[in-house]
Amino acid sequence: MRHRKAGKKLGRTSSHRKAMMRNMVTSLLKHEKIATTDVKAKELRRFTEKMITLGKKGTLHARRQALGYLRDYETTEKVFTELSNRYSNRAGGYTRIIKAHSRVGDNAPVSVVELIPRAQGGEKKKS
Repeated sequence: MRHRKAGKKLGRTSSHRKAMMRNMVTSLLKHEKIATTDVKAKELRRFTEKMITLGKKGTLHARRQALGYLRDYETTEKVFTELSNRYSNRAGGYTRIIKAHSRVGDNAPVSVVELIPRAQGGEKKKS
């Protein structure tokens, strides 16, 4: 039974899956936009949101946790300075998944994962 077992296997071994997610999270936080398959995009969202939440905490322990997961020191600095300030008033939902097209080789559905941009002055608020 798979009770309480979160996450997809993605047809990979556990070490390959972990390495792939670490690389994808680092790339997304560095470039703020990447294209991948739909299933990988949904898994990627989980880990990216956790990293940004660690950046918002801003403690030394949170910084060390992020450095242990992310592949790049500069990206970690970006999470704890720029992204934590950008999303300081946001409780969650830092990423957006947009369905793009089907991949040519195997017809897999491809999505674009991007970080939500800064809040602009003309943005409407719910009342």
